[in-house]
Amino acid sequence: MKCLFFLPGLLLLTQCSSVRMPSIPFMGGGNRNVRPGSAQVLAPVSRSKELQEIINVSAYDPKARSRSGSSYSQNNVTALRANGARGLIARAGKGGNLDEKCRSFITAADRAGLLAGIYYRVQKHVSATRQADQFVDRAISLTRGRPANATPLLLCGDYDGDLSLSAILAFQDRVEQRTGRVPVAYLENSQDLKLKMRAADSRTKAKLRRAPYWLALYSHESGKTAMFPPPGKPGNLAKQYSVWSNWTMWQYGGVGWENGRSNAKVYNHGRYRFPQYFGNMDRPLERNVFRGSYQDLVGFWHRHGMSRR
Repeated sequence: MKCLFFLPGLLLLTQCSSVRMPSIPFMGGGNRNVRPGSAQVLAPVSRSKELQEIINVSAYDPKARSRSGSSYSQNNVTALRANGARGLIARAGKGGNLDEKCRSFITAADRAGLLAGIYYRVQKHVSATRQADQFVDRAISLTRGRPANATPLLLCGDYDGDLSLSAILAFQDRVEQRTGRVPVAYLENSQDLKLKMRAADSRTKAKLRRAPYWLALYSHESGKTAMFPPPGKPGNLAKQYSVWSNWTMWQYGGVGWENGRSNAKVYNHGRYRFPQYFGNMDRPLERNVFRGSYQDLVGFWHRHGMSRR
């Protein structure tokens, strides 16, 4: 993700009684009879029927410890599951380089009973098709090592703000060509991408719209540019791109490295009151929510995920 890390680097909610969940309609369309998780499925723990919590990780995780509490590693993510996480999405690579912790995180997610997914940060200095091939090759390798009855591995593209729309579509098309699945589209809050997408023709917008929109917004005050006011809330950010009618996933929590420590950047305004920390975890996390029930989330994972080959 375009993590808030002010290092050379990268960028997800929890069951918590202090979070006031907004009333958001279920997404629907999922297969409500599919078996969630992997061979070791734990009973769902979240009380929300409207927002499902997902953590995303990379080689930069775990971030630095900042308080007492539960911890995790790339080999053990049971504490994330215990605090209400439904899924975990690990970075597979970026700009032609693979992430060395990805396989360990996916194995740990399967062991803990979390839905597992991967994303690839697409950068402009390497061919988008080449990056897509590296991503799919890694996805194939990962699925071969997973339990036979594991839920499909969710596929996501993380697009840098300076990419052309043709590069984004080249990555999306290549992933779909090789896997039969359209990858989820994660976009940073980018003026450049907003202007490109607003100016795109209807055919290009229709192709982009086939990818579910995963947005990034950590504050109702952030995102102001010369051309756009702060979107304020996630639905307004979707409108600024003028492609998607609404969002599917929302990264509402990021992590910044400031003054020698990791600091949480968490949206907390209006209807969306998210706590600074994820349950009793001892450090900030990159946190997301999915719009819909847990059964909708599993159906979504099946529609945009790749099964074992």
